[in-house]
Amino acid sequence: MASTFQLFATPRSPFTSRRCFTVRPITVTLSKPTAKQADPTPEPSKLPMREVPGDYGLPFIGPIMDRLDYFYNQGRDKFFQSRMEKYKSTVFKANMPPGPFISKNPNVVVLLDGKSFPVLFDVTKVEKKDLFSGTYMPSTDLTGGYRVLSYLDPSEPSHSKLKNLLFFLLKSSRDKIFPEFHSCYTDMFESLETQLAKNGKAGFSDANDQAGFNFLARAYFGANPPDTKLGSDGPGLVTKWVFFQLAPILTVGLPRIVEEPLLHTFPLPPFLVKSDYQRLYDFFNESSKSILDEAEKMGISRDEACHNLVFATCFNSFGGIKILFPSILKWIGSSGSELQAQLAKEIRSAIKSNGGKLTMAAMEQMPLMKSVVYEAFRINPPVPFQYGRAKADMVIESHDAAFRVKKGDMLFGYQPFATRDPKIFGQAEEFVPGRFLGEEGEKLLTHVLWSNGPETESPTVDNKQCAGKEFVVLVSRLFVVEFFLRYDSFSVEADMVIESHDAAFRVKKGDMLFGYQPFATRDPKIFRQAEEFVPGRFLGEEGEKLLTHVLWSNGPETESPTVDNKQCAGKEFVVLVSRLFVVELFLRYDSFSVEVASSSLGETVTLTALKRASF
Repeated sequence: MASTFQLFATPRSPFTSRRCFTVRPITVTLSKPTAKQADPTPEPSKLPMREVPGDYGLPFIGPIMDRLDYFYNQGRDKFFQSRMEKYKSTVFKANMPPGPFISKNPNVVVLLDGKSFPVLFDVTKVEKKDLFSGTYMPSTDLTGGYRVLSYLDPSEPSHSKLKNLLFFLLKSSRDKIFPEFHSCYTDMFESLETQLAKNGKAGFSDANDQAGFNFLARAYFGANPPDTKLGSDGPGLVTKWVFFQLAPILTVGLPRIVEEPLLHTFPLPPFLVKSDYQRLYDFFNESSKSILDEAEKMGISRDEACHNLVFATCFNSFGGIKILFPSILKWIGSSGSELQAQLAKEIRSAIKSNGGKLTMAAMEQMPLMKSVVYEAFRINPPVPFQYGRAKADMVIESHDAAFRVKKGDMLFGYQPFATRDPKIFGQAEEFVPGRFLGEEGEKLLTHVLWSNGPETESPTVDNKQCAGKEFVVLVSRLFVVEFFLRYDSFSVEADMVIESHDAAFRVKKGDMLFGYQPFATRDPKIFRQAEEFVPGRFLGEEGEKLLTHVLWSNGPETESPTVDNKQCAGKEFVVLVSRLFVVELFLRYDSFSVEVASSSLGETVTLTALKRASF
């Protein structure tokens, strides 16, 4: 997400100068909703057993048709939403890209609700071997010839060794996280302030990439990239290398006639990025000698360990910072000044009460800040997909039904739907900063799933939960804290996504949008007999539901004008006098006839007959 922002600096407070370190349009709701737990679940035996609905279509043809829907005809969210509505189920069959000729088998059972999704974390029920990127696996030529940790199942001997190596890396860096984060992001903020003073706005994403990469190198390995041969090239090299791995499941906005054969039909050749990857490898090999020494003690070759460090740092950690920090900034920036003032007050007060020191203890006294970070993880999880292959025949339950899947079936979960499950979260599609406050809010953390496991659980060598889960949470909190120690408030510009029935479209700030309402209110995908006048269209419960699509008043008929919107102030008055007109007409007359002619301002009506009331 591209974003620019404006900052409003706070005067330097006495305690911040003494800090020391011991270790779809955006919708925002500032009020904390009543925590909504899933409805009481029937006993398993009482849930109706259903066959998994849907089909995979004809071999070769079906996967390609689904791929075109996914990337072009519908877009990702609409692809899943339309099938969920079609089958009236959050569990169904589909083909996941890329399909032919990259995937051997694109057939999956899709899981879209918060109840069925967690089966993907249960390694007693699903195998995770070679499934990190989905129904295909990138060439190991992109990772030095090794299957790195992310592609290993916990049952494989190397899994425990490599995950323990990452735990060692994280433990060895713990005393450097706070000071190095402060240093790198202070440099970033100063650079952004210079850009703002010069241009009136500053791009955050590129600056964040550079600061994030430098921070990881300094915290993990004690190496500062600008002082090495790598210089400032790290983020660009990583982005290119990651693109070669994920290209089969990405779209970059090229015409489909170009993208389909180039990205989705055959894998990009690894040799095109070999020299770039070698530069990354050389930097890590030189900078991580103490970690590689420990790897040898664990029985891991230095070469394999180094390739895993490159992947864990660049793909996992850097990828998380690259996605999460702009997302956090977007949501806080879009929430307005009230939330920003609350965060600034909470953060500064907590640090002041801890002697002016930014410590773990001080951060634990910032409940709103913690809730905001969790809410950003919930509404925009950094890893949207999860896969697992059924180890045996089993029954998977959604909220409404039970489904039997067979051994060997590929299970797929689309996490943004699972973590916006309206049967678990109230106001599920809205960003609610205080969602996770209090006892009831904390109970909802079990449904925050970004780390390949519930937020209430921890990574071990026996599961596939992200080894750096606590690290990612910590640095995301640090980002918010550092921001509001430096600034009172900020504003952002972000691209907006507009959805039609069939696709999603990105528009930029400043674009002029125009709607022709006669087409919108005669939309045949909403109204049956849309071009006809149907007197009883809005009768009954189903008819009343359609009122949300009556838009004459500069807003839906089901909403009301306020000082904060542009809906017609006289909306209710216009409805009232229109009803009065019809009532007065039929109190006086039984019937009438008219002639109608078009005019530049609507229609001209001439009465040709009137029959006075007879009863």
